[in-house]
Amino acid sequence: MEDLLNRLSMWKPFSAMVVGDFMLDQLLYGNAERLSADAPVPILDVRRHENRAGGAANVCLDLAAMGGKVFALGVTGEDNEGATLKRELERRGVDAGGMVADKARPTTVKRSLVGLAQARHPQKMFRVDFESREPLSDAAVDAVIAAVAERLADVDVVCIEDYRKGVCGERLCQAVIGMAIEAGKPVLVDPALIDDYTKYRGATAITPNRTEAELATGLRTHHAADSAHNAELAHALLNSLDLEAVVLTLDRHGALLLERGAAEPLAVPTVARDVYDVTGAGDMMLAALAAAIANGIDWAGATKFANAAAGIEVEVFGVVPIPFERIHAELLRHHTGGAGALRTLDQLLIELAAVRSSGNTVVFTNGCFDVLHAGHVQMLREAANLGDYLIVGLNNDDSVRRLKGDGRPINNVADRARVLGALRAVDAVVSFGEDTPERLLKAIKPDVLVKGGDYAEDEVVGREIVEASGGRVVVVGHVRGKSTTELFERVRTS
Repeated sequence: MEDLLNRLSMWKPFSAMVVGDFMLDQLLYGNAERLSADAPVPILDVRRHENRAGGAANVCLDLAAMGGKVFALGVTGEDNEGATLKRELERRGVDAGGMVADKARPTTVKRSLVGLAQARHPQKMFRVDFESREPLSDAAVDAVIAAVAERLADVDVVCIEDYRKGVCGERLCQAVIGMAIEAGKPVLVDPALIDDYTKYRGATAITPNRTEAELATGLRTHHAADSAHNAELAHALLNSLDLEAVVLTLDRHGALLLERGAAEPLAVPTVARDVYDVTGAGDMMLAALAAAIANGIDWAGATKFANAAAGIEVEVFGVVPIPFERIHAELLRHHTGGAGALRTLDQLLIELAAVRSSGNTVVFTNGCFDVLHAGHVQMLREAANLGDYLIVGLNNDDSVRRLKGDGRPINNVADRARVLGALRAVDAVVSFGEDTPERLLKAIKPDVLVKGGDYAEDEVVGREIVEASGGRVVVVGHVRGKSTTELFERVRTS
């Protein structure tokens, strides 16, 4: 994991091509709190609607969120929905110039009715599909192949996303795979639920889920198949399709990576999560794997990265692109789990990039916190209420000794950080060795700097630094009679 984190710290922009079944997702939101008078069915009182790029477009948006320049290549109808789909792609920074309009077929549209009842979270009630699954005409296939050939030199990686809507036929897939491999571009395929994967032969890697792999290989098992059986599925695909790697996704059991020439497959466990909506997890897996490979990360690291990304995706409703910064922070938190809330400054800055990418507010306070007491707890609670993410700058042992004298600190910095990290209000702890936290403030640039005690705002150390970067200073109340020094004095004289 240390090597993967090091590679992620050097993440760079990349370019990717996505070929496949592009769709327009239409979501109608409203209240569903009554039944129809003429039938026992719920009524959706529509309050708003959204158009979203879906299907293979999800892969495009995921790649763009991870810093990719993305080219979308697929087929729409010559209709308003097709024009809307292209606009949605372009609005999100995806190059849709390679999308082919075919008047012989409609744009694939998934129209979902999403209801809210009694102020609960939204639930999908029903979906209506408008689509054709007929194979593309020869002319349409030729047009897509020409668009791929025109853009292939400009990309680092190629993705094929097959939803079995007629676009990813054998001639198109084999042409794309052949051109890409000849040009030295890796090709990653998220396959359809079909029993014959011949059309994907020669790709670099394939990312089926367990159900898809079972159907394609003819190997049957129950839902909790062991690693040996999963490896059998992966071997069957690797050898029959002449692949470099197979990444078998296993929902709550994580993923299994098998590389050509490897003695054993690599099992990548998932983190236990509250699964809210699995929609888009497969798209995210393909996108994250491709982004990592485009960044020169090996298959093991890429699979861990993609597994983490897909895990985050299932915790949100609908399909939401996950920024690279959030995935990086997720892997970092998992790696440093044994250290509680204590972070190095470099680790903290990675987490802050994820926090800020979601528009959240960063709050900073600092102190020795040698023996935690009620005054500390109240101040930290008030500080946490001023934003979304509270960082505590913690004087290290040498700094405390200089400030407080011999005999201090009573507790070393690791123990103090562990106690602070156990508080619900505190999101991260970072230590510093200077007498003031000015170096940290310059690096972190918090939105809010909080100081507890009887201070005027212009007396708070670091005020100029925080205000210069657009932040503000807040002084919160001091609980009289509650200080570490006073507690020590009472103990000494008792």
